[in-house]
Amino acid sequence: MPKRRKKSPRYWSARVTETSRRMDLPHGTFEKSPKVIARALKRAVNEAGKGRSKTKYAAAMSMLNFYINRAGRNLSKAALNRLERAKVELRRLFGKTQTATAGLGDFMLFDAVTDQILEDEI
Repeated sequence: MPKRRKKSPRYWSARVTETSRRMDLPHGTFEKSPKVIARALKRAVNEAGKGRSKTKYAAAMSMLNFYINRAGRNLSKAALNRLERAKVELRRLFGKTQTATAGLGDFMLFDAVTDQILEDEI
């Protein structure tokens, strides 16, 4: 019978958060405005160079999604909304549009966020 690995007392995501230097972001970046978050992510991927992601846009979006998923239920609705707006801003900075592969919930949230951004600009 094969040996079972000992269960690690910590999550792999905690190790990644603590040790990964692929994209260094200043502490507290994700608590700032959506535009600041998006610009910081873009700057970080431009400085880091090409990693495992196919594009710098994918690397930046992965980092943002990693943070959202890692925070999980501990994120307030306001914080989650701010981070979702940061996704919209990140797409804009990289010249991307919403894709058809996104989940239905993403489209509904994207529409609500886009409507809010358009209202804010008027």
